[in-house]
Amino acid sequence: MTDTDPPLAPEDLADRLTEVFALVGPLYRRVQRKVEQAAPIEGLSVGVRAVLDLLHEQGPMTVPQMGRAQALSRQFVQRMVNDAAAGQLVEVIPNPAHQRSSLIRLTDGGRAAITAALDREQALLRQVDGNLTDADVTACVRVLSSMLELFDNVDVD
Repeated sequence: MTDTDPPLAPEDLADRLTEVFALVGPLYRRVQRKVEQAAPIEGLSVGVRAVLDLLHEQGPMTVPQMGRAQALSRQFVQRMVNDAAAGQLVEVIPNPAHQRSSLIRLTDGGRAAITAALDREQALLRQVDGNLTDADVTACVRVLSSMLELFDNVDVD
């Protein structure tokens, strides 16, 4: 889209966004399978990986904060945190803002594991072909962000 292109009519936009959903679903499942296949290398399940990604990006967080950020149930996030803690990838620390809700943070081992996973993914993503431009990627991020925003209020608990 250029700055001179008019916005799509709601009916047309819905049809085009359906095309996006038709691609995002299979892409998500394939990436999830690839992460699971790599789990023996890094020892990370998809859920633990999601926790490590979030802590890597955001810093220490509570389990409820992680659940909201990922639109996942608190119970599921807690299980993934427990798995990560059992692997010494995260640790529980006091939360100065709220005594009853501890913070979870990466350990050095967790930081190393997520860095290794990200490095491997970057190497794989460098193989993407299609002569994509920065504008192409910016447009894609804009579309997906708008779609994600529409579903911000989805209750996961």
